[in-house]
Amino acid sequence: MSQPPPAGAADPSRIRRVHLIAISGVAMTSLAGMLKSRGFEVSGSDQNIYPPASTLLERLGIPVRLGYRAENLEPAPDLVVVGNAVSRTNPEVAALLERRLPYLSMPQAIRRFFLAGKRSLVVAGTHGKTTSTAMLAWVLECARREPSLMIGGDSLDFGGNFRLGRGEDFVVEGDEYDTAFFDKGPKFLHYEPRGLILTSVEFDHADIYRDLRQVTDAFVALLRIVPSEAPVVVCADFGHAEAVVREAGRGAERFGLAANADWRAVDLRDEDGWTRFSVRFAGRAEADLRLRLMGEMNARNALGVYALCRRLGLPGEAIRPGLESFRGVRRRQEVIHEGAITVIDDFAHHPTAIAATLAAVRARYGGRKLWAVFEPRSNTSRRRTFQREFAAALCDADAAVVAAVFFKDTDPIPESERLSVAAVVADLRGAGREAETFADGEAIFAHLRRSVRDGDVVVFLSNGAFGGLPRRFAEAL
Repeated sequence: MSQPPPAGAADPSRIRRVHLIAISGVAMTSLAGMLKSRGFEVSGSDQNIYPPASTLLERLGIPVRLGYRAENLEPAPDLVVVGNAVSRTNPEVAALLERRLPYLSMPQAIRRFFLAGKRSLVVAGTHGKTTSTAMLAWVLECARREPSLMIGGDSLDFGGNFRLGRGEDFVVEGDEYDTAFFDKGPKFLHYEPRGLILTSVEFDHADIYRDLRQVTDAFVALLRIVPSEAPVVVCADFGHAEAVVREAGRGAERFGLAANADWRAVDLRDEDGWTRFSVRFAGRAEADLRLRLMGEMNARNALGVYALCRRLGLPGEAIRPGLESFRGVRRRQEVIHEGAITVIDDFAHHPTAIAATLAAVRARYGGRKLWAVFEPRSNTSRRRTFQREFAAALCDADAAVVAAVFFKDTDPIPESERLSVAAVVADLRGAGREAETFADGEAIFAHLRRSVRDGDVVVFLSNGAFGGLPRRFAEAL
């Protein structure tokens, strides 16, 4: 089924009750909050739900039913939003189809209810899109533009993962993951971009993309739906992003550290707790900027935001306050304990992101022993796709602890295709690094308590909750 039945949702006044299936996904909780803020009666269901989604939905007063059952659709809602975590055979989805209830995907609902009359500013890319999205919205907020916002993370500045503003701009994180069981295309194709930041392009999401070619095809399709008069800025430091622009056949400005970038960051350094750099445009001095955030990746994120905002008509002096005051996104290089031992919780799960995070921490905390505690949890990191690359990325730490591969009952990966943690550890030891692996979080916790010393910096790396290990370790200190 390629399209949902008519929802009557072109006129939102006809809809009162909205039910979200698989509500605990980050983007789905954003949508639930926005619908609730607009006055809709919102409910949801999910198989499992835990913080921060559970606490956010509880705070919003949105009831959530555990487990997928036909009776969750009683009384019948006016509209059902179907998350991409469920298939057509899901019992709640099966009941939805049998009863012919109106339904939409999450991106369709965002477009229908919230993008009308707004200028959609989309941030897409393999790395950095959550931070860049929050940063762009905060810069616009500090410039008194009152933007709307939807991101795949918890913004420390906005105090959540969504915001409905009165201004013309809607800043949205453009995810390349598929949309729903009835639409296997990427979510970002629904967001009608009128401005775009493309942060990077690399192979990821091995559960839905066969190879890099399929990934680049998705981003080419995105660039081709951006109107020719709309600004597009693309990071020049990632070759595949450059290839996407060429294949899409549309104009774009480049940003990055590369010499061929239109917007270039130079004299990048970590100094006095700030990341500092100068911006040059077409070889001419443009601005001197500083960020609280660490590392080259965040300098690129800020440069992309700066470049797009300049093309949207903001002067440099209106952009700088937002960049300098931006506090970041929870679980993106988030310092959760600062003392004799520093503990950082980070979402990185791709080798490029892990290497970038560890390099950033090394620059900020030079001279201290650096620990990397990595959980292979994402649908790509659990596979052998980046077997050697993970070892190379973790080599940036002095000591590494690699958890067992996270196992999902819903999509077990054959042993022959699973990441070999033992091989990663062996490669790290061969490179002269301390490296261990343990079967569970309790053993990791005990090892860290025995081994970490005053002065050390411990970075937890996982795209999931890691069993609550980062917070538990921080609290134990």
